[in-house]
Amino acid sequence: MSIIQCYNSLLGTKAMQHKVIIILTVLLAIVGCSNPTSNQSNALGDFPDATQVTLEMATGINLGNVFDLGAHRFDFFELAAIIATYQQAGMKHIRIPTTWMDPVDGSALTDENGKVNFEHPRFKVLKQVIDFAIERELYVVLNAHHERSFKANYDGSAYYNDKLQTLWTDIAEYFKEYNHYLVFEILNEPEGAFGHWGTEVSPVSDQALFFTREVMRLGVEAIRATGGNNLQRTVMIATNAYGNHNQIFSVYPTPTQLPGQGQDNYLAIQVHSYDPWEFCGETGDNSAYPGDLFTASSMRAVAEHGRELGVPINYGEFGVGRDGNQPQRNTDLVRNYYRTVVQTAIAEGMSSSVWEDRGWFGLIAGSVTEGFEFKYNIIPYMLESE
Repeated sequence: MSIIQCYNSLLGTKAMQHKVIIILTVLLAIVGCSNPTSNQSNALGDFPDATQVTLEMATGINLGNVFDLGAHRFDFFELAAIIATYQQAGMKHIRIPTTWMDPVDGSALTDENGKVNFEHPRFKVLKQVIDFAIERELYVVLNAHHERSFKANYDGSAYYNDKLQTLWTDIAEYFKEYNHYLVFEILNEPEGAFGHWGTEVSPVSDQALFFTREVMRLGVEAIRATGGNNLQRTVMIATNAYGNHNQIFSVYPTPTQLPGQGQDNYLAIQVHSYDPWEFCGETGDNSAYPGDLFTASSMRAVAEHGRELGVPINYGEFGVGRDGNQPQRNTDLVRNYYRTVVQTAIAEGMSSSVWEDRGWFGLIAGSVTEGFEFKYNIIPYMLESE
């Protein structure tokens, strides 16, 4: 019997679940996860395409403010327990925001040219978390997240293009033998030189659109060039203006603007929605919510455009945050917003990854020793179909 089978057979009361999670994580730390390349066939031709992967991803969670920001500990035991708790609730994937080129907690995972230091202690924990999730047959989305210097200064020059391609060549080579449960995401929320509303670079300007398409093309080509399983690994590209879902119509109006010009069946588009920010943002207010029909209608338009492009859609971030007014999140209005996003995504053949930062947008609270619980019942509620 595998460790995972032992874990599932022991699940009983909530208290027992938390104890077993602790035992499981200790065992995994000692004996190591099963090789994530061996629990599913890796023979070229066996990988599901991006549409199937997106469907199987269904609903998932972000491990936010950890490897991207360092606001929480790089602790495998804690992160494994959180992942297992979310999986028990019904989550099918995790997105791991990861900042590589900018310092996190005092150091970066790459040198100035984008070369990855795979001996970095933070990367070693990251790999443990990835292996743990894939062993549990959860999809894992691994990205390049904040990368603020790159986004602010990108100018289309060989220096920045080589840096991005070096980063993704290194990552892709390292994980080349991993199975289809590992998904790559080129660049989270392009902004700065890639454009955002209210800044000097309009997100619908020719330059912003060209830069966004160019870095996505370069990243995908770098991954595909490593061969092996990466020829058929699902890779996600993004829109600009912080990945806003409405930008999909401008950045990718036709398949011609996509990497591979619509011929890559292992390509997906990730979009984000915190619309309207006056409601979703940490300084927002529930009175600004335009309603569930507005939310669903906006998402359906994005889904339809994805079908026209022939590319599946992942809503990689969404949520409601409050700085100093958390009681607003403990309302049916907010719970219904979360459920509307999740259920509309499922109905339209998309997947969704709710933003979780254990802070303003927090959805879980607790500890490894005392167990975790879901805040405001948002997670159980949003996973229930109406």
